[in-house]
Amino acid sequence: MSASASGGKSRGVADDLALETDLGWAIRLVSAAFSRVATESVAGLPGGPRGYLVLMALAGGEPPTQLVLAKEVSLDRTVMTYLLDDLEAHQLVTRRPDPRDRRARQVLITDTGRARLQQVRLGLAAAEARLLADLDEQDAEQLRTLLSRVAQTAQRESLAPDEADC
Repeated sequence: MSASASGGKSRGVADDLALETDLGWAIRLVSAAFSRVATESVAGLPGGPRGYLVLMALAGGEPPTQLVLAKEVSLDRTVMTYLLDDLEAHQLVTRRPDPRDRRARQVLITDTGRARLQQVRLGLAAAEARLLADLDEQDAEQLRTLLSRVAQTAQRESLAPDEADC
C-alpha cells in the first residue's frame, strides 16, 4: 500500500513494492522450501505429509472420530477414509466404535504408529533446522509461535460459514 493509500507517511512507494517485503512472496517461498524438505522426510510414511499430519494429530490426546480428525487436519472425509485404510494396513492406526456414538468411529495411534512418528520427527527436525539455519533459537521459537497463531486464524476462517451465503 502506498503512503497516500495508507493515509500516512511511509518509506516510499518503491520500498513498499519491494518483493522481499511482500508477505505472499515470503509465505510462498518458505512453503515451497518446507514442502520440499518435509516431503523428503515423510516419504516412507503411508500417505506422506498427510499421513504425518494424521499421526501428529492422534499422538496428542483423546482419540477423535474420523470426521473430527478430517476437520482438524483439513482433509476431505473421503480422502481421510482412504488414508486411514492405508495407515491401518501398515498397523500405524486402528479404528474402533466411538463409545458415545456407535455410528462413529474413533481413530487411535498404535505403538507402531508412535514409534514410526518418532523416527519421522527426527528426520523432519533435521530438515527444519536446515531451513531455519539463519535464525537463532529464540527467533525460531518466535517464528513457530507466530505461524501457529496465524495458522489457527486461517483454520477458523476456513471453517467459518461463507458470509456470501448468508
